[in-house]
Amino acid sequence: MHGIKTNVLTIGTRAIMPVATAIIGVVCTSTDADAEAFPLNKPVLVTNIRAAISNAGVLGTLKPTLEAISDQADAVAIVVRVDTDADPADQDDLVVGTATGGSFTGLQALLAAEAQTGVRPRILGAPGLDTQDVTAALVVVAKKLRAFAYAAGIGADIAAVSTYGENFGDRELMLIWPNWSSGFAGDAVARAIGLRAAIDEEQGWQKTISNVPVGGVTGVSKDIHFDIQDDSTDAGTLNAAQITTLIRSSGFRYWGNRTRSEEPLWAFETSVRTSQALQDEIAEGIRWAIDKPLTKMLIKDILDTINARFRALTAQGRIIGGSAWYDPALNSQADLAGGKLTIDYDFTPCAPLESLTLNQRLTDRYYADFASLAA
Repeated sequence: MHGIKTNVLTIGTRAIMPVATAIIGVVCTSTDADAEAFPLNKPVLVTNIRAAISNAGVLGTLKPTLEAISDQADAVAIVVRVDTDADPADQDDLVVGTATGGSFTGLQALLAAEAQTGVRPRILGAPGLDTQDVTAALVVVAKKLRAFAYAAGIGADIAAVSTYGENFGDRELMLIWPNWSSGFAGDAVARAIGLRAAIDEEQGWQKTISNVPVGGVTGVSKDIHFDIQDDSTDAGTLNAAQITTLIRSSGFRYWGNRTRSEEPLWAFETSVRTSQALQDEIAEGIRWAIDKPLTKMLIKDILDTINARFRALTAQGRIIGGSAWYDPALNSQADLAGGKLTIDYDFTPCAPLESLTLNQRLTDRYYADFASLAA
């Protein structure tokens, strides 16, 4: 070339967009549902839950699940309908499903939802079907999808459900006990799922489902003693056992913020969901960097992009803070030459105000100027 050639380089900070976290994924039964609207073992995208109820039939958990969700939010959901069996063990197998021969069934079909529908379920449950075996499988699916699962605590009383909870130690799981008295066996789980989606849309994933009014319920299936100023109540005992319970206090509410995690850093529902949201937002937000020339400018652009998102989330009150950085110790000359780059980042999620202490003092000091006031 004889002259001047100008290369236009695209550099600088890119915007990281939020991921859709209010997508519900449920597995249900119905022997009389519309087979075209809800084919067996196929993830179905439902964008209008109220309209979908007319195709759900009346036999099984599908209709009451959709009704319970719709009482909380007009959410987007992935629905997998499974067959029914009179034998409990066989029913569990149908709900858990399989992933063989390129065909996914039951809960496993949720793993294929994004490929088939374009959306990934983030809020999972199998209301009314969540036995111990099903819940264990539900957690496995939640881990793979970077989703969060809600399931019923099983037990006739507080002691029994607390013991049942010891079967799980997963940060992706919240157990709920007892049930709402106005609905089917999975009513509390279904409404929790719907409420979670509503909170994600209205406030964000940094708010737990605890202490938010629940729509469409008229009572609690068991007597739960609750006193906001006393933690030695039934509700306090259940929360101490990492079980979210149900209370009546200016309406009906879920009461509890805890996951089943044995690691204290992941004790809160919001810590887990914040981590999941950040993983996907950041990964998708820097997808553009993959396969570009690995230069100092590219590294700077990646860091600036991530840190800009952290600043925005902090300003919105979604996180307390976060930052990304380049550590030379983690990026050897050989790794960089081989196209490998490691970026570190940390963040502080918003912890729920779970315990508030008020110090009350009796004093006579307000009588000090009483004479002048009286005069």
